This record gives sequence, structure tokens and C-alpha cells, in this order.
Amino acid sequence: MSVTSDYIRKSFRESDDVRDAGLTTPKEIVRYDNLIYGTDPAWQVLDVYRPVSEDGNILPVIVSIHGGGWVYGDKERYQYYCMDLALRGFAVVNFTYRLAPEFQFPASLEDTNLVFAWILEHKKEYGFDTEHIFAVGDSAGAHMLGIYSAICTNTEYASEFSFRVPAGFVPKAIALNCGVYQISMKHMKPDGLTTLLMADYLPEKGSPKELELLNVQEHITEQFPPVFFMTAEGDFLKSETGPLSERLMEKNIPFVYRYYKSAERELQHVFHCNIRLPEAKLCNDEECSFFRGFVKE
Repeated sequence: MSVTSDYIRKSFRESDDVRDAGLTTPKEIVRYDNLIYGTDPAWQVLDVYRPVSEDGNILPVIVSIHGGGWVYGDKERYQYYCMDLALRGFAVVNFTYRLAPEFQFPASLEDTNLVFAWILEHKKEYGFDTEHIFAVGDSAGAHMLGIYSAICTNTEYASEFSFRVPAGFVPKAIALNCGVYQISMKHMKPDGLTTLLMADYLPEKGSPKELELLNVQEHITEQFPPVFFMTAEGDFLKSETGPLSERLMEKNIPFVYRYYKSAERELQHVFHCNIRLPEAKLCNDEECSFFRGFVKE
């Protein structure tokens, strides 16, 4: 374990513990826990959350890809946020993926692909409407979701990876929250956090070829799914949204952009995961409303 990854895991865990203290499973939610979607029962596990009131109904799906700098996080840390999304009328899939430095790029993307394949294979058991599969990701999870969506819609880019997405599959729409969408040499100061994280995440520690593969914006084509993306006043990655907007407009991709600010508090990076905040409720309401706009009645 590197010093960087160890520090991030400890500090992020402490912050998440404070955020989620006292939260419990809502009585309105039925949950299916610790379902294995791959071959590794320690890492490749997921939960499914559904509203109790929708028992027996086929529901549109939201897949959550958690953040954590590619080195931290699991489904337990995102369970309350994901159950909160499910209360809005969705079946939500919340999964743990293999982290760096134990597993390097593209292991987390391989796991993401396995989860979408698992959903398609288990649609009857869990009432998934597989014609309407959406996804949310934040921070590094937004980066992963952007890459995965590009793999689904850019055959040349997809050929760079050994795994293959399910035939014809593309998320119906996605939400990118407080994400990073371009990683380049200008972000790579010798002792900077990005450089240290890339050393853990990437087998070649950030070669030009690896960084080119990690540049989400470079691989967006006209087939990329519609996007809701957001940032906030206190988000240290808010400068990422401008170049992403330009690329989406260049490729004529429908999108909604939100910049959240509060008179009561400075909204920080991934504030939307703190479901106690009224601003988080607003953001999550707006994202789910965006998704519902793509669901056929």
C-alpha cells in the first residue's frame, strides 16, 4: 500500500463516517445485498435497492459508480445515497469494484462492464427495465463512467481494451457529478496528488499512452449518451465542466449542466452524497427527473 492511497483511504473513511452517522435503511426500501457479479466474492459484489411500493413492477435502473480517487470506496459507503435514489422510483445497483493499487487500470472498468452485463442477465429476478438503464458517477466514478460510456459508443476507442461491452449496449443517459474528465501532463506536477494517484492506478505510472486513454473528452463521439453534469461552488474540480461542455456541444450531445450554490453553506466536492442536505435533495431530484425524461410511458 502506498502512502498516498493509505492516506486517502483513512481520511475519506473518516469523512464518510461523519456524513452517514445514524443513517439506516428506510422502511420504504427492499434491499438485496452482497450479490456476486464476477468471480471474486471479496471485490465483485453488488446490492440492489427497490421501493417497497413498486413490488412486482418493472423499474428503470440507475447504476452508481462510486468515487474515491480510484483507490478508495465500496458499496457500503454509497448505500444510503443509492437507497435515497431508489426512493424516487428506480431500481438502483450499487457495486464494489477492484481498487488500485491492489488492482490497476483497467480492472475497475472491467468490473463496471461486468455489472452492466449482470443487470441484463438478471432483469427478471430483480424487475429491471433493461430498455432504460441509467448511470451516475462522482469524482473518479464520474471519470470511469465517462470512459465506459465512450467505450460503448466509440469502436476505435473500445478496441484499446480487452473486454467487450454487451452487444448494442449504451446507457440511456448518464449523470456525471463533480468529475474529472481530462488527465494530462499539465495536471501531473512531480509531487502532486494526481501524479501520486496515477502511479498507483496505472501500470506504467502515467505514460503518454495511458494518459491519452484516460482523457474522457478526447473519446466522446456523436453517439455518446445524453448527460446531466454538475459541480458546486466549493468543488475543487469545477474547472473541468467548461471543456466538457464545449466537447458535448461540438459533438451535438444533449446535456444539462448545473452549478449548485447555497446561501447557507459552501457546497463542497460530491455534496450530493450527503442526503441530509437540502441541496443534495435538489440535485438528486433534478438528476432523476432528467432520467425520467427518457423513459417511455
